[in-house]
Amino acid sequence: MSSLNSELASLSDSSKKEIAAYLDAENSKQKVRTSINQFTDICFRKCVDRVDSGDLSQQEEQCLSSCVNRFLDTNIRIVRGLQGAQQ
Repeated sequence: MSSLNSELASLSDSSKKEIAAYLDAENSKQKVRTSINQFTDICFRKCVDRVDSGDLSQQEEQCLSSCVNRFLDTNIRIVRGLQGAQQ
């Protein structure tokens, strides 16, 4: 691990900034994936009563669609609010 630290310390400032930006982007992607997985689980548990066939009922499809749309709308509003707060 110390050799890695010494290698990182020898990088130029621009390389360090590039690596930091890359890691930030990857962390953001992971947070989005985690949120999507959690939300999918919530919607599935809320909308699907039984898993006894490979098809969803019309009611389950409508519930999932509404659930997903609420999630997307909410996230868009949150992102816009955060962007407005940063400006």
